[in-house]
Amino acid sequence: MSIILGIDPGSRLTGFGIVRAVGQQIEYITSGCIRCGEGEIPDRLNTIFEGIERLIDHYQPDQFAIERAFMGKNADSALKLGQARGVALLVAARKGLPVFEYAPRAIKQTVTGSGGAEKQQIQQVVQMLLKLPGRPQADAADALAIALCHVYTSRNLAVSAGRSTGRRSRSMRSFVPPAESLIKPGN
Repeated sequence: MSIILGIDPGSRLTGFGIVRAVGQQIEYITSGCIRCGEGEIPDRLNTIFEGIERLIDHYQPDQFAIERAFMGKNADSALKLGQARGVALLVAARKGLPVFEYAPRAIKQTVTGSGGAEKQQIQQVVQMLLKLPGRPQADAADALAIALCHVYTSRNLAVSAGRSTGRRSRSMRSFVPPAESLIKPGN
């Protein structure tokens, strides 16, 4: 059994999603957003730190998955995102959690089957996979997608390692889980 905390960092909203992987089952635990508001960046970063720290202390995850940094068109936004990401990584390191990073395109590809998936598609697929009664907020859905990406990627690597054919295993980025084989109706 593993409890995975997925984080979608942001300087105003940091999404979080927590799932439990038990065998072939994936159970939704919780999700939401750490709302930082419009204050000064040091105050927002402190809010992120305290929010993630509380999540870790309360839910006791044993793995931490986060979106890898990417370069946007706006340098100022990229810098703030990097700061929020750095704070999240710091909390994970201080709590002794192993950190797993995934590129945005790889997360979308793994969870939806399309590296160019839109936010609404991610929300819809996450809702379906986790059997949620409604669509999660966009940042929370992204964080859940990161956690799901980690579960599916870890399973793929475990299966590849068990086959030991002497060949290299497939790249983590190329794995697309067949949703119907991982999440069975009625579970």
